Amino acid sequence: MKKLSDQNLQRWLAVGLLLVMVLAIGLLLIMPIVNKSKELAEEQESLLFRLRQYQKILAQKEAIVESMANIEEQQAGQTYFNSQDTDALASAEMQETIKKVIEEAGGQLSSTQTTPVSTRNDFSRITVRVRMTGDSMALRSVLYKLETATPLVVIDQLDIRPMRGVRNPVTRQMEPSNQLNINFQAVSFMRKKS
Repeated sequence: MKKLSDQNLQRWLAVGLLLVMVLAIGLLLIMPIVNKSKELAEEQESLLFRLRQYQKILAQKEAIVESMANIEEQQAGQTYFNSQDTDALASAEMQETIKKVIEEAGGQLSSTQTTPVSTRNDFSRITVRVRMTGDSMALRSVLYKLETATPLVVIDQLDIRPMRGVRNPVTRQMEPSNQLNINFQAVSFMRKKS
């Protein structure tokens, strides 16, 4: 009987050992597969999330393209930039405009001088140096008309000095003058022609 129970015990131990070995081998083989499956599921979820984001972006594409077209159309319709074909024509037009504005304001144009055109990115900067005389009302009118004109004109480096008065021949006193010597630069911009 003792032999039988020893044999049964050995069998149960052998079966238990076999089960432990099968379980250990199963864990060694199955756990990496389960872990890899979890990683792949997480990666799939991440890719699906990104796909949904891209689909949302693509759904907005038409609206964005339409909006860009509207902006380009509005920009083309604006007359902020000089529309002449060359820098020289733009400078000449600007000088003529400045002369007309000064005369209408009651001032006197002493001189205009163009400076070399500077180009940055897709824009040319056209600068005209202006010397004029006039009273403060003429100056105000000139600055207002130039800065509200189209194409856009920006006033830069404004220098205002009072004119010297004239001597009264009777009293030999200097009489003040309300006239001003005014120097400034008028700057306009032009898109580079392709």
